[in-house]
Amino acid sequence: SRKIFSAHFGQLAIIFFWVSGMHFHGAYFSNYSAWLANPTGVKPSTQVVWPVVGQEILNGDVGGNFQGVQVTSGFFQIWRAEGITSEIELYWTAIGGLVMSGLMIFAGWFHYHKAAPKLEWFQNAESMLNHHLSVLLGLGSLSWAGHQIHIALPINKLLDAGIAPQEIPLPHEFLINRDLMAQLYPSYEKGLAPFFSGNWGAYSDFLTFKGGLNPVTGGLWLSDIAHHHLAIAVIFLFAGHMYRTNWGIGHSMKEILEAHKGPFTGNGHTGLYEILTTSWHAQLAINLAMLGSLTIIIAHHMYAMPPYPYLATDYPTQLCIFTHHMWIGAFCIVGAAAHAGIFLVRDYNPTENYDNLLDRVLRHRDSIISHLNWVCIFLGFHSFGLYIHNDTMRALGRPQDMFSDKAIQLQPIFAQWIQNTHTIAPGTTAPNALTTVSYAFGGDIVTIGSKIAMMPIKLGTADFMVHHIHAFTIHVTTLILFKGVLFARSSKLIPDKANLGFRFPCDGPGRGGTCQVSAWDSVFLGLFWMYNCISVVIFHFSWKMQSDVWGTVSPNGDVSHIVGGNFAQSSITINGWLRDFLWSQASQVIQSYSSALSAYGLIFLGAHWLWAFSLMFLFSGRGYWQELIESILWAHNKLRFAPAIQPRALSITQGRAVGLAQYLLGGIGTTWAFFHARIISVG
Repeated sequence: SRKIFSAHFGQLAIIFFWVSGMHFHGAYFSNYSAWLANPTGVKPSTQVVWPVVGQEILNGDVGGNFQGVQVTSGFFQIWRAEGITSEIELYWTAIGGLVMSGLMIFAGWFHYHKAAPKLEWFQNAESMLNHHLSVLLGLGSLSWAGHQIHIALPINKLLDAGIAPQEIPLPHEFLINRDLMAQLYPSYEKGLAPFFSGNWGAYSDFLTFKGGLNPVTGGLWLSDIAHHHLAIAVIFLFAGHMYRTNWGIGHSMKEILEAHKGPFTGNGHTGLYEILTTSWHAQLAINLAMLGSLTIIIAHHMYAMPPYPYLATDYPTQLCIFTHHMWIGAFCIVGAAAHAGIFLVRDYNPTENYDNLLDRVLRHRDSIISHLNWVCIFLGFHSFGLYIHNDTMRALGRPQDMFSDKAIQLQPIFAQWIQNTHTIAPGTTAPNALTTVSYAFGGDIVTIGSKIAMMPIKLGTADFMVHHIHAFTIHVTTLILFKGVLFARSSKLIPDKANLGFRFPCDGPGRGGTCQVSAWDSVFLGLFWMYNCISVVIFHFSWKMQSDVWGTVSPNGDVSHIVGGNFAQSSITINGWLRDFLWSQASQVIQSYSSALSAYGLIFLGAHWLWAFSLMFLFSGRGYWQELIESILWAHNKLRFAPAIQPRALSITQGRAVGLAQYLLGGIGTTWAFFHARIISVG
């Protein structure tokens, strides 16, 4: 426990160091000032490549008299929202990050070598809940709301009005000069009187409830975001005072869990408190599952409700942060299954878990897995069958017999109903909101300049079909991971699996058909399906947005999208995905040579190679390599050039781990290069 706690400080030190590096690049090598003055015409760049062996070709013209590598991380948009108006402020922030990094390294040393907490401290759930909720989330949100209200809001209001960044007062002036703030937000004249008298409505000039997007920047209203963080802070400060510690009031986690008994759930949650306070793997599994799911939710919010100014019109950044959050979330969820498996093998005690929910889930695992298996077969055959039907009908020249918006319609009526409900809701559920929560549901087209920031995302037969592919891949990934977890300790095939450990290649010699059954192997297989799953998601997103959302609006109101709405017609066949998405949109990366995007062409080739190289590890038998090594050794001995230590082939598990890592890295690298070259060219 102490080692983990200390390592967390090391992790935080690395994160602060990394963030500091990002700000340092922004301060030293970027065109941030030029971008801030003209965010729609200038592209973000924080890196200039040195002219070594012709690499300066990578410095593209990003506008504002600047040549550099276009970045798609979204940092410029975050800095604009924070109220950073000059490179010197980024420089000071970078130094602050280094100071924090050093502080974390010291804390890691201090809390391991000088004052390491005792085990009881880690097991005090109520104190941990109170402190994490009220200090980290409560005071964290409150301080962020304070920064937004006192510094970010006035600076952004002036920037939105078109005032040059160098003419805006420095951040600290807004803090100390109340008259300056009162010119922008009149309620500052009244000070704290409305707060203490309960007349909170007076502050509605900077704590707003507008909904929708700021028409100048295409981001959420910063005053809405400040209001949100203030509300969140209040909620979490309350939540951080709910748990019983030194005084005899408040909740006890153990009591809450043990009181949870339904009519069909036996002993309910009895025993789970002990598991979560003694098994860090169990804790980590739950936290990874929650964090992974939350990360995927964030991925969807970033385009549906873009939080930062000029983020929505920066298509390369939008595509990249969506893809990034999808991958990260999916890896976290697979990690949850891995640690759940480790928990069951190493930390679970069957004698202490009789007829509680965990025990009951484990006892009816055959029912769970066989149902999941049935669902996977159903979804797989039906969703893929729709595509095969369409490919066949199109090949036979019978478009009237295809599933499409123009022939046999399969409209996603429930999704359309939800979209419609959200579009008409604000007038009734939130009477003070000016507009819809997200334009993805319905409403107007929001444009910045002539570029579309967000508009209603219409759903049809094509979306219905690919949605069921998503359902299929998610369920298969779930099946593989759940099977690994539920059968981690034992199975009919290997009743004593718990004794063999979390990862083992086979159940010894003389027992055929027992290879690749460990919990580790399920995680190994699950990662491949996770890769399938997220690939389809990001392909769907990339094509759908280019087809139906991203584009321009002409002065007379004509909307033209990047690929002109071909998603609905083309994505309903497998051939359409191959021809009109993968092949058609790969032209930019394939033709990227002798341009600023040429690095993506090289990454595209290199990552393809790495992916193919992984197959050598995945489709190989260990004995093949051992025999090969021995014949090579014979040759070395013959020449009296033999090593003192005899080499050995990788173990089965090692080979699979190496192959998996290269498969995922190669696949993700290929997708990264494909997406970047495409969207930087056309976006």
